[in-house]
Amino acid sequence: MAKLPRYVQERVSPKGDISYRFNPPQFLVDEEVVVREECGSDLKQVRQIVKVHNDNIDAYRDELAKVVQIKSSSRVTDLINLYYQSNDFNMLRTNTKVDYRYFLTVLHQSLGTRKYELVTSKMAKATYEEWVKRGVSFANHAATCASRVYNYAIKMEHTHQNPWSKIERYSVPQRKVVWRHEDVVRFLDYSYSDYEYRSIGLIVQMAYEWCQRLGDMRTLQWDNLDLGNRVLKLEQSKRRANVELPISEELTSMLYDQAEQFSFQPYVAPHPRPVMGEYQPYAMERLSKVGRRVMRLAKLPEELRLMDLRRTGVTQMIDKGVPMGQLMSVTGHNHVSSVKPYMKHTLDAASNALTQRNVRVQSSGNE
Repeated sequence: MAKLPRYVQERVSPKGDISYRFNPPQFLVDEEVVVREECGSDLKQVRQIVKVHNDNIDAYRDELAKVVQIKSSSRVTDLINLYYQSNDFNMLRTNTKVDYRYFLTVLHQSLGTRKYELVTSKMAKATYEEWVKRGVSFANHAATCASRVYNYAIKMEHTHQNPWSKIERYSVPQRKVVWRHEDVVRFLDYSYSDYEYRSIGLIVQMAYEWCQRLGDMRTLQWDNLDLGNRVLKLEQSKRRANVELPISEELTSMLYDQAEQFSFQPYVAPHPRPVMGEYQPYAMERLSKVGRRVMRLAKLPEELRLMDLRRTGVTQMIDKGVPMGQLMSVTGHNHVSSVKPYMKHTLDAASNALTQRNVRVQSSGNE
């Protein structure tokens, strides 16, 4: 049987008639390189039709390869640079691209000089174990980014295997730690006293006051803020929920101060030092690292993490008896079950529940 051209599928009807369909990968269709097409039953004609399509695909790949030439001798860093040029990367959200660049720099530092085809699953696993020494969450994020690079290389037919795909990753224990209000105040007092940490302080204050994720606060843009009416309008990056939240008088004042220095560029709380003349948001791992430095300098408890701020705010609302519907209008959750991971059994919550129960029992008894 003659070998069919690339991406051609043979179809057999219930009557036994044979026809052919050109069925290229979805990403080539999405990027409008070629289209899927029914090519008829004449194999000679099919080959002529498909040759035009495959020539277009090869031209597209050659164009991508002009900047980064991928050969069998290419290094892992070459794959990373190829991925940076792809639509797969450039269509990511801003905060995701910032994080990917951070973790792909980690991949570059660990394996960048290795020939990409010689990176085995055993080598990837050993690298992952080294990353775990910097934290399980750190290692998992880095491995995810490395895997995305290799998956893109597979899609572009530069390799047939992803050495990161079979790594068994460690799970991250669910945290229950919450900040005390006085801990937040100490963090803000220290960070606002030093220009180097001013943006970190603002990110923390916004995340705590609005009970929002750090990822959304570090990439928050001035367009999200209506300082005149003191309103935040935000589409959350994780759930795509749209929330509108009030801005307190104190936070409004801090934002006006920040605007005096940074309103000429899009980000509310960028890294204080520009890169090639442009201010960039903090990468998540960099934000956590600098945050831990501020916590040490402010002599805060070692178990605290910036990621605990959203949980802290939600826990405080639950403790004070905020109705679930109102709470979810702040957090952006659609289902009560999604709020459960943030719930923590505390004395305040129990006291509030029992007090409300007693008040209602007594009021019903007096009727």
